[in-house]
Amino acid sequence: MTLQLKVPKMACSACVNTITKAVQAIDSAATVEADVKTKLVTVQTAKSESDVRDAIASAGYPVS
Repeated sequence: MTLQLKVPKMACSACVNTITKAVQAIDSAATVEADVKTKLVTVQTAKSESDVRDAIASAGYPVS
């Protein structure tokens, strides 16, 4: 499943790395693409959207 999430607090490549690690911690096969300018994170994962949202929020980046 492909998810597109808006992450307003994402501001730099370190943020992207943190978000990527958080998602891959719950799904090691997940693909994460993030655009700092648009604040959009695209995730390809087998996990549910709520699991992915929770993982990103737990890393300190609430999803809007």
